[in-house]
Amino acid sequence: MELTVGPNQFFWEAPRWAKFYAGLARAPVDRVVLGELVCSKRLPFYQDRLPEAIEVLADAGKEVVLTSLALVTLKRERRMTADLLAMGLEVEVNDLTALAHLPEGVEFSVGPLVNVYNEGTLAWLAARGARRICLPPELPLDSVRVLARAAADLGVSIEVWGHGRLPLAISGRCYHARLHGRTKDNCQFACGDDPDGRAVDTLDGQPFLAVNGVQTLSASTASMAHHVEALAEAGVSALRLSPQSGDFVRLCRLYRDRVAGGMDGEALSAALLPEVAGGALSDGFLNGPCGADWSGGRA
Repeated sequence: MELTVGPNQFFWEAPRWAKFYAGLARAPVDRVVLGELVCSKRLPFYQDRLPEAIEVLADAGKEVVLTSLALVTLKRERRMTADLLAMGLEVEVNDLTALAHLPEGVEFSVGPLVNVYNEGTLAWLAARGARRICLPPELPLDSVRVLARAAADLGVSIEVWGHGRLPLAISGRCYHARLHGRTKDNCQFACGDDPDGRAVDTLDGQPFLAVNGVQTLSASTASMAHHVEALAEAGVSALRLSPQSGDFVRLCRLYRDRVAGGMDGEALSAALLPEVAGGALSDGFLNGPCGADWSGGRA
């Protein structure tokens, strides 16, 4: 099973961003998705560092892909989406409006923010040129199995969310700006103060969600630590690891050991837990009654 590093969902300063992707050259991953997924205002801070990151990762043998924005609302964002093709790399579509800029016959991949819930949607995307689809993280294992079977018949690889705070929604409003009494256009990049998102609790103090600029995330960190074998049996070809603060290269090595059979799910989750965002793991969307549930021995 392959490992993919998804696009960084958070706003990190350019030096930290560059150091992170330079470090991934040493990580045992097969594929890296680069670029801005959440907010187009962040991109200028590290845009000039993209060519170097692409070169370093490609020289290390990684397949490099560029992500589209999750929500395109402005003319400049449409231009940014169109400009992705000029970089000569595969594009991962996270908003179907990006397809307007991809000529017929150009292959692309599909990110987890596109609602691929049934075989009809999967077949339409495959006919349009999709060659890899990362399924939405809220799908149960039975649905993953059905879609992976249909994808195999179409020559499409199926990827699932393997680690990271789950991307639940994108809004036209910026939660971080509002929290600081600012407008979206004058946010002053408040989201940069929370490198893994800002926790949101209920009124009685229970962990509920996390916010990341215009994005809503899960409070806990989702992990497929206990489900590698089941996912492989279902026909999944790759796990997606979402960037987080801390020693991410170590995290990638732990998942590589798990995929290779060098450790079990309990050992992996125990190793991950001290550094995960939200201080808790979850995997309930795959086989539990609710997404925040965790099937492991440690909460």
